Amino acid sequence: MHPTPTRFLLAASPAERRALLASTLGWMLDGMDVTLYAMVIAELLRELHFSTAQAGLLASVTLVASAAGGILFGTIADRAGRRRAMMASIVVYSIFTAACGFSQTVWELALFRFFLGLGMGGEWATGAALVAETWRAEHRAKALGLMQSGFAIGYALAAAVAAVVLPRWGWRAVFLVGVLPALLTLWIRHGVQESPLWLARNTSAPATPSLAFGFLSAPYRKLILATLLMNSAALFAWWGLFTWIPPYLALPVEQGGRGLTVAASSVWIIVMQAGMWLGYVSFGFVSDALGRKKTYVAYLFLAAALVPLYARAEAPRRRGFWERLPRTAASAPPSGSAAWRSWRLA
Repeated sequence: MHPTPTRFLLAASPAERRALLASTLGWMLDGMDVTLYAMVIAELLRELHFSTAQAGLLASVTLVASAAGGILFGTIADRAGRRRAMMASIVVYSIFTAACGFSQTVWELALFRFFLGLGMGGEWATGAALVAETWRAEHRAKALGLMQSGFAIGYALAAAVAAVVLPRWGWRAVFLVGVLPALLTLWIRHGVQESPLWLARNTSAPATPSLAFGFLSAPYRKLILATLLMNSAALFAWWGLFTWIPPYLALPVEQGGRGLTVAASSVWIIVMQAGMWLGYVSFGFVSDALGRKKTYVAYLFLAAALVPLYARAEAPRRRGFWERLPRTAASAPPSGSAAWRSWRLA
């Protein structure tokens, strides 16, 4: 009898399943909170009277802050534990997402988005570390792929929130919904165990001070720098594209958009995130079957091959199924980054 795709979940220990659930929910709600901004850009342009260049700069502020947040909360996770650092990061991105709803100026919004980015990057780092260090090697990539699939669900959830809340209560209420993920920490505190690797390291020997960038020492330096450069390029393209898809669909035709309603835009976005979710999950299985490096390289080539198809799909006269298909497929390749997260732990 062939094993079913979900058999690895049934065979997992309670600690593994809880760590995976907590991190997946963290990624999902992280994806929802950070994407709420993209859903309301068109409204922000009208009400706060800033340009599309400023809107893009605000998105960049969040992403730059997420890089700093990954380092900051990664350091906290090494000292205080993965679970505590993850809870702190979730609280930070939840509070500052809601704070965006009180913004009166572009500068206030930029400040709140910066701190949101710190929490976002922190949750990415700590959630991935908790899963990678809790799950056994033969199923680690599948677990990481499933964890990252939460981001696609969160992106789709943000579209659903915007479709329901934005027409009735406006963009400020959309951001206020973003405080709800903080409730997740109540369960994580009591229901999720700390990383066994972190516990072993901190109970077997007293902690020794280390350099902030000690992880760049040999033999990891070359691998880390290579994956950093490749992922920076891939994420530059992904965020540049998917930050602007919601406003592109919602802006009037005379302003270069498609002029769709919020509800219609949300349907398109949810379809794209279905493709992304499949990419996240499937790449985890492929990685466990073929290896981390082969899967990672295949993901990069697949993403590059799909870019021209996506560009052709922008032709305004093509509005049928064949236009939607490349959009759905092009959203899937970024999920391959789950492979390299488990590379060194395999």
